[in-house]
Amino acid sequence: MKRLITLSLSFLLPVMCLAQSNTISKKNSAETQQEINKKIALNFYEDLWNSDNTDKYSEYVADTYIVHDIGDRKNVVEPAIEQKIIADRFWDGGTMNLDYDWQIAEGDLVATRWTFNYKAESFLNKLMYGNTSIPIINVFRIKDGKIVEIWNHRHDIDTNMTLIYSAKGFLLGLLVALIPTVLVFRLRRQLKRLKN
Repeated sequence: MKRLITLSLSFLLPVMCLAQSNTISKKNSAETQQEINKKIALNFYEDLWNSDNTDKYSEYVADTYIVHDIGDRKNVVEPAIEQKIIADRFWDGGTMNLDYDWQIAEGDLVATRWTFNYKAESFLNKLMYGNTSIPIINVFRIKDGKIVEIWNHRHDIDTNMTLIYSAKGFLLGLLVALIPTVLVFRLRRQLKRLKN
């Protein structure tokens, strides 16, 4: 019996060590891929948002990607060039830089919290965005070394965009208020005509 236990242990011990070695190897491989994904995200920010290297967009973004954004851009499939267009719009009207707060990765997802610092120089960008710092959290899903999905969470309430939305709301409310006012004046004229 003692010999059977010894023989079993001598067989099982190497098998257990091999299984544990494979588990550690897989864990290191996953951590390595997460670090690679974090670098892809950081390089994307550095080239498009911290320096005016927007032509490098295709190095980071898949040919098409899915965006989950505020406003109308929810679950929308866009071509990669859209990231260049957005960044160029800001670069053409001002200067920007960013500050990183933190970054985490799990599986194929990378989340980065950063602060977008913008100094508007063109009249249109001064009107729309002003000089501002906006906290942003992006979550990227990365597949085959490219960003294939973006969740974008911005604190736009701190920007001039809030004034634009307020002005739109005011104008819409004014239009709604003008319709009954015009009707009242028309009806009043008709009543005066009927009295005469």
